[in-house]
Parts: sequence; structure tokens; C-alpha cells
Amino acid sequence: MGHIVKTKAGTYRANWRDQTDRQRSKTFTTKREATAFLAEIKSALNRGSYVDPHAGKTKFGAYASSWLASRNHELATAARDQSIMRNHVQPRWQDLPLGKIEHSAVQAWVTDLGKRLSPATVIECHRLLSGVMRSAVRDRLIGANPCEGVRLPKRRRQDDDDRTITREEFATLLPHVPDRYRAVVALAAGAGLRWGECAGLRWDAIDLEAGTVRVLRVAVEVNGHVTIKPYPKSRAGRREIPLPGFALDLLTAHRNAFPPGPLGEVFTVRSGNLMSRHTFRARVWRPSLVRAGLLGSVTPAVEGFVGTWTTKAGIEQSKRFTIREEAVTYVAQHAGEGLRFHDLRHCYATWLVSSGVPVNDVAGLIGHEQISTTLNRYTHASRDRNSRARAAFADFSLTPALNQLPGPDTEQERSEDTG
Repeated sequence: MGHIVKTKAGTYRANWRDQTDRQRSKTFTTKREATAFLAEIKSALNRGSYVDPHAGKTKFGAYASSWLASRNHELATAARDQSIMRNHVQPRWQDLPLGKIEHSAVQAWVTDLGKRLSPATVIECHRLLSGVMRSAVRDRLIGANPCEGVRLPKRRRQDDDDRTITREEFATLLPHVPDRYRAVVALAAGAGLRWGECAGLRWDAIDLEAGTVRVLRVAVEVNGHVTIKPYPKSRAGRREIPLPGFALDLLTAHRNAFPPGPLGEVFTVRSGNLMSRHTFRARVWRPSLVRAGLLGSVTPAVEGFVGTWTTKAGIEQSKRFTIREEAVTYVAQHAGEGLRFHDLRHCYATWLVSSGVPVNDVAGLIGHEQISTTLNRYTHASRDRNSRARAAFADFSLTPALNQLPGPDTEQERSEDTG
């Protein structure tokens, strides 16, 4: 299995053959250390858990790059992971050998990230590091994954996690959306479509006579480049959804006013290209919220207009402008987080549940494979929850029954009073 040779320098070299019958060696100061090491190697080979002692010298950066390149993931997922790896993981670990990454160092790194990044981002950073180290364990480069058992920050729901609007507020918002994009907003709120499902929609998936839309394909945006994926996010994502009247009317008007794209795309920009999510958010969505009074405000002044907004830090600020649209653009750029386009999907699910639609039907309409996902992510308490709860007991009264009860027993009352 192995043997020990004393070198000319007075050290002891342990020699053995690995599972591929390749000759290996390692030098020790004493013969006892070499003997103990060979015993561990023999045991590991017999158990099938052998790890080359020299394999851990592989640098994390090179191994992580090859690990990322070998994964078979969707374009959007791959782009997200590459960004996190490049910005948060590689700067800390790239020059360190895999065998030198210790559990305590990983825990300290996660704790430090938690001071600067959101819990969700920290968890993603840990997921990628752990994925690389887990692969290194399988490749027999290291013996154990140092990321296991690391305490991660908890995802905590924040005040702005439940951003929904009422039907009345949505009715106020819709007229302030430019004509070319009004039907997009209507589909998100009236059919629960994701952004990619809206951006990748073609006319062959819409039946205006039946009043339905089918989700067959989605748009994927990576580094500003938009492509079409010929299948939805999941198997449950391929679905047919009934269109409410307002969405059907806006789609009909959109078809008459704006020509389809080269492949029959429903929504395009003026150049005929597919919509970009980032551009839509900056130039269409947030300015529309400002005009509707749902993100800051723009009010007439003696000379011009005054834009008022609240920053992400919760500080209210204002500025004077000569042109109203300048004020709208400025407030949209500098205001804190407001209603997101994706929040309209939350609104859709919440409105359906509040109207008595069974949750399993809601899950099918918005494309969830698990009902728990619908309950946990896409249904929020309606603002009239308290009044609805009171209304449930409006006809329930105990007064007549209480009036018919006999008077208290004097002896029992005396006993209760004296304890």
C-alpha cells in the first residue's frame, strides 16, 4: 500500500499509490508522522473517501471559473450568478487555494457581507461559494465543504415587500401610462403576466374573440440584449388566462394603433425592437407613477412646478422646475422604491383571492406549480381587511340570548365575591 523512505536531508518521504494507481508522495519531519499519514491514506482509500493531499493547492479563482462555465443554466440565471461571483465572491477567495478555505473564514466573510448587502444577496453569495466547494469535494480536491453549517442572515419581510394598490388606484394609474404601453400594464394587472411573458407575447397567443391569452414563450434580457425563449419559466407557466374587459379593450386598441413586430410581437418600441425592462422602468413605468401621484408628487407653483419625493433613506425633498415633464422625470429618478411593475402580478393574485377565487385556481392562473408559493409570495392582506372581518359578524348578535338568561344566583354570587 505504501512505504517510507528516509531522504538525504534527514526527513521522511511517505510514498503510496492513489485510486488511479498513480504514485504519490509527501515529506514529513519524523517517521512517526509519515507512518500515521500513510495509515490515514490507507483507510481513506479503503473507504472510498481518498483526497489527494496536494489537490487542495488549486486556486479558487480558476476552479470557480471552470465550474461556472460547465453549468447548464438559463441565460438570465447564468448572468446573475456570474455577476454575483465577479462582484462579491471572487474578490475575497480567488487567490486562495481550495484547501486553505476554512469554515471560520467563510463565517467571518458572510458576517461582513451582511453589514453591506441585503440578506437575500448574502445568501446568494454563500450559495455560489458553497456550490464551488461542494463540487471540489466531489472532484476529490478537498475533503469537506467549509461552507456547511455557516449561519446565514434571515430574510426578513420589509415594509415595502407588500406593495399593492387597490383597483381604484390602478384605475387612476392607467390613464397616465403612454398609449403604446398601456396594454402592457393592463396585462400585468389583469392577467398576472410576468414582465418576460408580456415582452415576449405574440399575437398568435391572443384570442380577442374568446377573450383569452396563452403564455407560450417569454423574453429574456441579459446585459441589455433581449432574446425570446420558446418556453415559459416552468411547466405550470404554460397556461391560458381569461382577459378582463379593460385588458381586452386596450389590447384591441393597441392592435389597431401599433403595428406588430417582425415575428408578430405585440409590444415593441418605436424602432420595432423588443422592449427592454430597464428602459421601460426608467422612461415609462416610474414617470407614470409620478403623474398618477403614486410616487412623489408634482404640483403647480407660482412659477413653474414643484417636485416632491422621499428618498430611499426616508428623507423628503423638493425642487422647483419650469417644465412639468422635467419635474416628473427628476422625481422618477430620485424617489425611493415605489410600486414595481412586478407588483401588479401581486395585485392580480390578491384581487382574485379577495374576490373569493379559490387559491388553487389562482395558482393555476399565475403559473405556480405549488399553491404554497401563491400563498407565501403573491397574496397580501387587503386594506379593507378589518372592515371585511367586522362585516362577517354584522348579523351575529348575542344580545337577545343574553337578555333571556336568568339573574345571578345570590348564593353563587356571594361565594364568588368572597373568593
